[in-house]
Amino acid sequence: MKECIFCSIEKDKTQKIILSNKHCLFIQKPQKVLIGSGIIIPKKHRETVFDLTKDEWMATYELLSEVKKYMDGKYHPQGYNVGWNVSKTGGQEIFHAHLHIIPRYQNEPLAGKGIRHWLKQPCNKRRL
Repeated sequence: MKECIFCSIEKDKTQKIILSNKHCLFIQKPQKVLIGSGIIIPKKHRETVFDLTKDEWMATYELLSEVKKYMDGKYHPQGYNVGWNVSKTGGQEIFHAHLHIIPRYQNEPLAGKGIRHWLKQPCNKRRL
């Protein structure tokens, strides 16, 4: 079985650990479009957000507060998208829980278009 890339994050030189606490890491990977975005991951392998322990959930929340202060100071965004993808159908590509934190800016072409924008498109209507 292939090793989970988030379980061996210290070996991956393309991603940088920016902040951490007892249960979680905040990492960033160089981005060409979503500059400053990153993810919070539990240190222990958990497939989805629904598998987190109460301590991991609280540690994620605490680290999210630190990440916001860090990003506000470094990138000065005017907004954020924050979210989890769960399962292949939900858009999850790496099956180690991870919370996306994406800073958003007024001068982006898609400023004001949040997560629901794509979900509400007519082409996304479910066929019954």
